Amino acid sequence: MHPGSSPPSGDGIGCHGGKEELRKAAEAAGKSETIARYAADYPVGPHDQPQSMCPAFGSLRVGLRMRRTATVLSGSACCVYGLTFTSHFYGARRSVGYVPFNSETLVTGKLFEDIRDAVFKLADPEKYDAVVVINLCVPTASGVPLQILPKEIAGVRVIGIDVPGFGVPTHAEAKDVLAAAMLNYARREAEQGPVQAPSTPRGDRPTITLLGEMFPADPVGIGMLLAPMGLAAGPAVPTREWRELYGAFDCAAVAAIHPFYKASIREFEAAGRAIVGSAPVGRDGTETWLEAIGGACGISRAMIDAAKNAALPEISAALAAAPINGRITLSGYEGSELLVGRLLVESGADLRYVGTACPRTPWSDADRAWLEAKGVRVQYRASLEHDIGAMEEFSPDLAIGTTPVVQKAKAKGIPALYFTNLISARPLFGGAGAGSLAQVVNAAIAGKARFDAMREFFDDVGEGDKAGIWQHTPVPRPEFRDKFRKATAAQTKKRKSEEMV
Repeated sequence: MHPGSSPPSGDGIGCHGGKEELRKAAEAAGKSETIARYAADYPVGPHDQPQSMCPAFGSLRVGLRMRRTATVLSGSACCVYGLTFTSHFYGARRSVGYVPFNSETLVTGKLFEDIRDAVFKLADPEKYDAVVVINLCVPTASGVPLQILPKEIAGVRVIGIDVPGFGVPTHAEAKDVLAAAMLNYARREAEQGPVQAPSTPRGDRPTITLLGEMFPADPVGIGMLLAPMGLAAGPAVPTREWRELYGAFDCAAVAAIHPFYKASIREFEAAGRAIVGSAPVGRDGTETWLEAIGGACGISRAMIDAAKNAALPEISAALAAAPINGRITLSGYEGSELLVGRLLVESGADLRYVGTACPRTPWSDADRAWLEAKGVRVQYRASLEHDIGAMEEFSPDLAIGTTPVVQKAKAKGIPALYFTNLISARPLFGGAGAGSLAQVVNAAIAGKARFDAMREFFDDVGEGDKAGIWQHTPVPRPEFRDKFRKATAAQTKKRKSEEMV
């Protein structure tokens, strides 16, 4: 960190300026095309945007998980500190570059020169295939022109992107921002001539590229589902190294497992690749998905039926062997919430609500329609208020959700599970996915008695007048409260009268 680094102040584009002011400043500073594209790709919906971590974490995560890739952040010191802390909390084992700035270097253009110098120092072809530079809110609003950085230095690719919190709603969609930028670069390289072969040798079967971050075992399971049709699972995007991007384009079709990667899908469509939505989740989802993949790849009816006959009985048996009993509400911000919802319903759960922070897209419509036909309420761009409201409305036996939802549920004595760590980090597809949720979900529901006992024991402790630590038991003083209530009401009435005048 740099002690002199601080966001600019006094010009309306500091961190305190508000999203609308930051957006206006960015447009005035030459970022109007970028802001318009983000607004089209990632519409916010009925409210401003979901409450989640800084969106830039998604792009940072993608870069840090790629081998031979350096990542540099350009933003306020407090933002960079929070993002690097979060990245290491989630297991990053790599340094994050940071170019400090202050008001002077920002407004004079020196910040861009400092970023350019840093990129030249990093661009060592012995160490890196690519250097990624990410503008956070203030540099984006100030128009720091990462797009004019050199596209390549000594054979090292340079990719500059803007990922402002006022333009990209969630960290899930920020993954798409960087993944699409890399796909665009790799597609143009491949169009210009021969490119480096992926490190994993390609087999003789056509492949299906998998779009979205997945549990490590899922591509293997999907590969087994595809094998009877003469297909194989290809690379998963975001990839783990640059060369896999070329392999991602060298496919028969793209499976939009996570349906919100709109910019990445645009790159695959530009390369002439067919896109298939939903995923092989549960029996119904697997049957529909295999049909769609077979149709997109021109597979014969006999081979599609062979794939279904090989997979569906195993999935049905796994679902029957691991039933889930209980009423559940489900919410999260990873993008796989509708898929998990389908699996819970097919496992027997009484699922009432699925909330996702991600937007509705054509590639999740099949999942939405299936869930709604089962009586499940689906809420895209769900806010914390949506999720908590559903929990209070349906009084579930288990609430699956984000940290604040889990906290609220447990305070009410409702068993709860954190979606990201305990649900999405499990296999979901094929036979392995069919029985993966039952153990953790049923164990959580069975813990209801413990919650009841704790709630009874701690009832009325730490709330209202009894909050905090006291040496003596507080004595209620209702006369004081009434006095202050009357004084406050009189003050409010007076203020309104003055406003009317």
